[in-house]
Amino acid sequence: MNKNLWLRRVRNVAGLLGGLLPWIAIFSVLLIKDRPDHALYSISATYYTSPALAVILGAASIVLMCYDGYSMLDDVITCISGVFGLGIILFPCTVGWHNSMDPVGFFQVPMHYSNMIHCFCASVFFVLLAFNSFFLFTRTDDFDKQTKKKKQRNWVYRICGIGMLVFMVSQIICSQVSCIPGWTTMVNEIFLLLFFSVSWLTKGGMLKFLNDKE
Repeated sequence: MNKNLWLRRVRNVAGLLGGLLPWIAIFSVLLIKDRPDHALYSISATYYTSPALAVILGAASIVLMCYDGYSMLDDVITCISGVFGLGIILFPCTVGWHNSMDPVGFFQVPMHYSNMIHCFCASVFFVLLAFNSFFLFTRTDDFDKQTKKKKQRNWVYRICGIGMLVFMVSQIICSQVSCIPGWTTMVNEIFLLLFFSVSWLTKGGMLKFLNDKE
């Protein structure tokens, strides 16, 4: 298979998985009649009531780990992103309906410590994705010969990279201010995944209006 075609497909799969994750996770939890309080306060919290997070993020992480880009830097950044994406699943977050020292996740780590690893993995995951969008997707062999569409795509990549960082900062602030509703975490995560999805779907060529004419 032509490498360019393969790369487009991989990017589109990763982008679609990221964009669909929050909505499938939310829908699957809404199907539960007696769901726990705060079960929809974050996508991470749905881990305890729905397989959506583990299945979709796991698949997206494997796709990232198998990504074969145009340079060693592409490969390293996306592979490490995938590793930390798996870390988000393997080390679940804290939820209010479990004791903070209950063993959770694949490694049965006490939830309090699992949450620390979970937050660290999520932070590295999105920082690397933002770096990828802002710096790697915008590269070109000859900046002086960029097409109009390529310049437009670069704007999309940069906006998505900045957007991910903005909502990461927003989540840090929201998690530290007690008067902010807990569901804001879900909002921040939805926008983080939206920017990731748009960036990768643009790179994969699924957004046709931004493609160069062949």
